[in-house]
Parts: sequence; structure tokens; C-alpha cells
Amino acid sequence: MLRAWLKAQFRNEGDIDDIVQEAYMRVLKARAAGEVHSPKAFLFVTARNVMLMQLRHRAVAREDALTENAFAGILDDSADVANDVAHSQELELLTQAIQSLPTRCRQILTLRKIYGLSQREVAAEMGISEHTVEAQGTIALRKLGEYFAQHGTPLSSRQ
Repeated sequence: MLRAWLKAQFRNEGDIDDIVQEAYMRVLKARAAGEVHSPKAFLFVTARNVMLMQLRHRAVAREDALTENAFAGILDDSADVANDVAHSQELELLTQAIQSLPTRCRQILTLRKIYGLSQREVAAEMGISEHTVEAQGTIALRKLGEYFAQHGTPLSSRQ
């Protein structure tokens, strides 16, 4: 009867047998400590409280997992803020440089360098010749070099 009631109350929970066992253990401990006037009611209330406690524990565990992942690097003593800021600025500069490219050059560069497609795959994807992919890729890299030189971060300083 207790299992059926728990399943009706907590449909999505699969640990009903564990809850029943824990509730029986707590009722037996309470009975050993003193008289239980209404054992059936006490058992049902105990089972409900055990289930709610487990649900709360799971919710807290999920929140803890989220906060640990979300803030993992904040208290990390090894994290170098200056390097992180520099990396962020470099990434922003790279994004701006890529956005400054002509459309076809930008598409080819993105497909080749970001998505890792071969020259043949890019040609097939865009419906152009492999020679065009090679030429436009070369133009894109030359224009990126010019952009970095103009904006204070020449490619030769990066290794």
C-alpha cells in the first residue's frame, strides 16, 4: 500500500523501494525509542519526508554541479588574469579581422580553418572550383596579415 501511494505521489521517481526501506528503518528506530501511537500514519509521513529529502538533495546537487562548472576558474590561483585578458583581446581582434574579409574569402577561410574541410570539400560545398578555393584562401590569409599589421599585432609575433 505504501509503494502504491508513493508511486502515485511521486510518479517520476524510481527509488520507491529505497524510500520504503528507509521509512521502515526510521519507524523501527522511532518505535525503539518510544511508543508510536499511529504507526501507519507515521510510516506514510516518514516515507513522504524521506522522498522530499531526496528530491531536495538532488536539486541541491544539480545546483552545486552547475555552480562548480560555471565558476571553476574564478578561484583558481593558477589562472593568470593578464593572459586571459590578452587572449580575449586577441580573439576579438581575430574576429574583427575575419569580419573585414570579403564574403567569399571569409566563407572559404571559415570552412577551411574553423570547420576543417579540405579544399575539395569546400569547393563542393560552395559550388566553385578547387583553384578558386586555393586562390581565395591565399587572398584571405594575405588580407588577415595586412589587418594584423595595421592593428598592432603582426602575425610574425605569434608562434
